[in-house]
Amino acid sequence: MQRKISIFGATGSIGTNTLDLIRRDSGAYNVVALSGAGNIDLLAKTAIEFRAEIAVTAYEDRLEDLRAALQGSGIEAAAGANAIAEAAARPVDWGMSAIVGAAGLRTSMALAEHGGILALANKESMVCAGDLLLSQCAEHGTTLLPVDSEHSALFQAMNGENRKALRRLILTASGGPFKDFTVEQMRPVTPEQAVKHPKWDMGQRISIDSASMFNKALEVIEAKYLFSCSPNQIEVVVHPQAIVHSMVEYIDNSIIAHMGSPDMRGAIGYALSWPERAENPIERLNFAELGDLSFSRPDETKFPALRLAREALGMGGHAGAIFNAAKEAALDAFIGRRIGFLDMATLVEKTLYNAHLEPTRDSVQSSVSEIFSADAEARRIVDALI
Repeated sequence: MQRKISIFGATGSIGTNTLDLIRRDSGAYNVVALSGAGNIDLLAKTAIEFRAEIAVTAYEDRLEDLRAALQGSGIEAAAGANAIAEAAARPVDWGMSAIVGAAGLRTSMALAEHGGILALANKESMVCAGDLLLSQCAEHGTTLLPVDSEHSALFQAMNGENRKALRRLILTASGGPFKDFTVEQMRPVTPEQAVKHPKWDMGQRISIDSASMFNKALEVIEAKYLFSCSPNQIEVVVHPQAIVHSMVEYIDNSIIAHMGSPDMRGAIGYALSWPERAENPIERLNFAELGDLSFSRPDETKFPALRLAREALGMGGHAGAIFNAAKEAALDAFIGRRIGFLDMATLVEKTLYNAHLEPTRDSVQSSVSEIFSADAEARRIVDALI
């Protein structure tokens, strides 16, 4: 029997890797919905190849382009945020939430209503609305499987273990392209330099987030919600080889590490075949040729994003949404060359402490609309500060 699946963010790195795996056993899947952004040709080509029911572009002004590209295929075309939300509401057995940024939250919430599997690559859903999304999954009997390589590694390292015996989660970070730079060397960094990740093949925004370690900061917040642990149980270590994807320490001082080639199809494939394991096209590790594996503490003077993430966790409420929105707005400004590389962290810190957090401090997030209100406030503050 075919599994009904949808992929939101189908033209990005996660989406194309997911489709690569599905292509290898296409008879097992019935693709319901695919969404993308501005790459209309790829979105239409993919929708036609997989005979999707509907293809949606995030850009409303590209609807006619998408319709033209799908002409004669019988595939429905739609555009805009509301159309993506409506497509995500179509029942599926397995849904991939891989839209980048806070824009993916509504998609994650809609996919959580289906009672199947939510494959979560949109870490911002957890950062902004971890309480709400977990509650939505519990209400509808939906299994949430993390697709970030680090969180998938943690999930796998905890499989079959007593969560009460957990002592520490150790997230690994490659260190990005500026691991060995001084602060002064980082100051004039350009977007073109920041996008060149030494290990992972990712999109522009995620690559720059990795270079500033804001991506890892988001993962710290995400881990807190995914695994119901306290912030002081989460540690980050720099591991430039990106072979150990993360580790879990238990109260008997044993550590279980998840290892594998740096290929996103590993985590995606695990979520796709769960609860079983299936063969995967990623490169096998050869330990005799692997060489040394090194680990070190991150330098939070150069990369203050990790400190700011812990402070946001301590604030509670909508602080995660404000942290993420400020990060996204600062990233936009850096890509647009309105601010420097190091200015991003400064803007996030100022926004975090200038936003009106008092009404929600130390409380759970109350609604998606309030989360987006906090998001909008943070973006206004960043704009005013630039």
